[in-house]
Amino acid sequence: MTAPSSANDNPFVLIIHEVEDYPKWKVIFDDAAIIRRRAGEIEYQLLALETDERQVVHFSRWTSLAAARAFFESPELVEIRRVAGVRAPEFLYLNEIEAKSLQVLR
Repeated sequence: MTAPSSANDNPFVLIIHEVEDYPKWKVIFDDAAIIRRRAGEIEYQLLALETDERQVVHFSRWTSLAAARAFFESPELVEIRRVAGVRAPEFLYLNEIEAKSLQVLR
Protein backbone atom coordinates (compact mmCIF):
# COMPACT_ATOMS: atom_id res chain seq x y z
CA MET A 1 0.00 0.00 0.00
CA THR A 2 1.31 3.43 -0.91
CA ALA A 3 0.36 6.40 1.23
CA PRO A 4 -1.11 9.42 -0.57
CA SER A 5 1.44 12.12 -1.36
CA SER A 6 -0.29 14.49 1.06
CA ALA A 7 0.32 12.03 3.92
CA ASN A 8 3.55 13.84 4.80
CA ASP A 9 1.38 16.72 5.99
CA ASN A 10 0.63 14.72 9.14
CA PRO A 11 3.73 12.83 10.30
CA PHE A 12 3.60 10.97 13.60
CA VAL A 13 6.06 9.13 15.81
CA LEU A 14 5.16 6.22 18.05
CA ILE A 15 7.72 5.38 20.73
CA ILE A 16 7.43 2.39 23.01
CA HIS A 17 9.89 2.26 25.86
CA GLU A 18 10.33 0.97 29.38
CA VAL A 19 10.99 3.53 32.08
CA GLU A 20 12.64 2.60 35.38
CA ASP A 21 10.70 5.16 37.43
CA TYR A 22 7.70 6.86 35.83
CA PRO A 23 7.54 9.93 38.14
CA LYS A 24 11.25 10.64 37.57
CA TRP A 25 10.88 10.09 33.82
CA LYS A 26 7.79 12.34 33.66
CA VAL A 27 9.61 15.29 35.26
CA ILE A 28 12.41 15.00 32.70
CA PHE A 29 9.87 14.54 29.87
CA ASP A 30 7.99 17.67 30.94
CA ASP A 31 11.22 19.65 31.32
CA ALA A 32 12.07 18.77 27.70
CA ALA A 33 8.80 20.19 26.33
CA ILE A 34 10.43 23.38 25.05
CA ILE A 35 13.19 21.55 23.20
CA ARG A 36 10.65 19.08 21.77
CA ARG A 37 8.51 21.98 20.52
CA ARG A 38 11.53 23.78 19.01
CA ALA A 39 12.50 20.52 17.29
CA GLY A 40 9.05 20.26 15.69
CA GLU A 41 6.77 18.29 18.00
CA ILE A 42 3.24 19.68 17.72
CA GLU A 43 1.25 17.55 20.14
CA TYR A 44 1.53 14.25 22.00
CA GLN A 45 -0.27 11.60 23.99
CA LEU A 46 1.23 9.38 26.68
CA LEU A 47 -0.15 5.92 27.26
CA ALA A 48 0.87 2.92 29.35
CA LEU A 49 0.41 -0.75 28.70
CA GLU A 50 -2.50 -2.14 30.67
CA THR A 51 -0.36 -4.97 31.98
CA ASP A 52 2.83 -3.00 32.74
CA GLU A 53 2.69 0.74 33.44
CA ARG A 54 6.47 0.98 33.10
CA GLN A 55 5.95 0.37 29.36
CA VAL A 56 5.19 3.89 28.17
CA VAL A 57 3.93 4.80 24.72
CA HIS A 58 4.66 8.33 23.49
CA PHE A 59 2.56 9.12 20.41
CA SER A 60 3.25 12.50 18.86
CA ARG A 61 2.58 14.63 15.78
CA TRP A 62 5.51 16.45 14.18
CA THR A 63 6.16 19.12 11.60
CA SER A 64 8.10 16.52 9.58
CA LEU A 65 9.55 13.05 9.97
CA ALA A 66 12.99 14.46 9.19
CA ALA A 67 12.69 16.83 12.16
CA ALA A 68 11.51 14.00 14.41
CA ARG A 69 14.36 11.70 13.36
CA ALA A 70 16.95 14.43 13.82
CA PHE A 71 15.64 15.11 17.32
CA PHE A 72 15.23 11.53 18.53
CA GLU A 73 18.61 10.44 17.13
CA SER A 74 20.52 13.45 18.50
CA PRO A 75 23.27 12.87 21.09
CA GLU A 76 21.48 15.33 23.41
CA LEU A 77 18.33 13.23 23.46
CA VAL A 78 20.23 9.96 23.83
CA GLU A 79 21.74 11.42 27.01
CA ILE A 80 18.36 12.71 28.24
CA ARG A 81 16.89 9.23 27.79
CA ARG A 82 19.80 7.68 29.69
CA VAL A 83 19.38 10.09 32.63
CA ALA A 84 15.60 9.55 32.59
CA GLY A 85 16.01 5.78 32.93
CA VAL A 86 14.62 4.83 29.52
CA ARG A 87 15.37 1.30 28.35
CA ALA A 88 15.32 0.00 24.77
CA PRO A 89 13.11 2.54 23.01
CA GLU A 90 11.44 1.44 19.79
CA PHE A 91 10.68 4.23 17.30
CA LEU A 92 8.08 4.01 14.55
CA TYR A 93 7.97 6.94 12.10
CA LEU A 94 4.49 7.12 10.58
CA ASN A 95 2.59 9.00 7.89
CA GLU A 96 -1.13 9.42 8.38
CA ILE A 97 -3.25 7.74 5.73
CA GLU A 98 -6.65 8.61 7.14
CA ALA A 99 -8.28 9.97 10.29
CA LYS A 100 -11.99 9.99 10.99
CA SER A 101 -14.24 10.28 14.01
CA LEU A 102 -16.88 7.60 14.40
CA GLN A 103 -18.83 9.60 16.97
CA VAL A 104 -21.11 10.93 14.22
CA LEU A 105 -22.22 7.40 13.22
CA ARG A 106 -25.48 6.11 14.61
